[in-house]
Amino acid sequence: MAARLFVEQPLAAFAPDEDFALPPGAARHVQVLRLQPGGEVLLFDGSGDEWTAAVTAMGRSEVRVVLRQRHSIDRELHPSVTLAVVMPANDRMDGIVEKACELGAWGIQPLMSERSVLRLTGERAQKKQAHWQGVAIAAAEQCGRTRPLQVAPVLTLSAWLAGLSARGESALERRWLLSPVAAEPLRVRSRDGQGPIVVLSGPEGGLSAEEEEAARRHGFQAVQLGPRILRADTAPLAVLGWIALGGIEAAATAS
Repeated sequence: MAARLFVEQPLAAFAPDEDFALPPGAARHVQVLRLQPGGEVLLFDGSGDEWTAAVTAMGRSEVRVVLRQRHSIDRELHPSVTLAVVMPANDRMDGIVEKACELGAWGIQPLMSERSVLRLTGERAQKKQAHWQGVAIAAAEQCGRTRPLQVAPVLTLSAWLAGLSARGESALERRWLLSPVAAEPLRVRSRDGQGPIVVLSGPEGGLSAEEEEAARRHGFQAVQLGPRILRADTAPLAVLGWIALGGIEAAATAS
């Protein structure tokens, strides 16, 4: 199977017989694979399409390819899901980003809350965002997505909620707050509507009572996932996996 590579340039701009140099990251990947002229790769640029391409020249510092065939492929999750995750400690965010991309999440919003262990600001936050975006791109290359998950800049929970107010609440958007003490199971709430979903998940120890109340004021419905307490890096992925495997359709049918 041909290697899949993400390139940060609009591939539709190139003519079918026009060869061009791959950006450094993709070029290094081709060099590691030791592909020779004529070797085939699959390229995608985040537009939703995928191109079959052939290597035309392999140099020490440059790899050139030519596009052969364009494919319009939809491997995205419907409805779109954004995970707003209070960042867990010990680099577990890497795993959340990787698995969320594989499971089809549209985006991840890294957050800090009152009980956050991991706190990022300034240049350190920007570097982490770039790192996580790289994790998402690598996951997209592996799992077949043509639109890598988008990692948003790190924000505090209060700033993010304020931003939601500024852009207004969509009548179709469903907002779920994961809470171990909520009375309503997710399968009940999932029957409401068909629009995009935003899932808010707290840190180790959960959100404070004041933070949960603030989320409710911004349209979030508290739901619980079952009788067991899930870790901060497990809960959002459990919800996403349930959606990806048809949980919403199954809940609607059961009703």
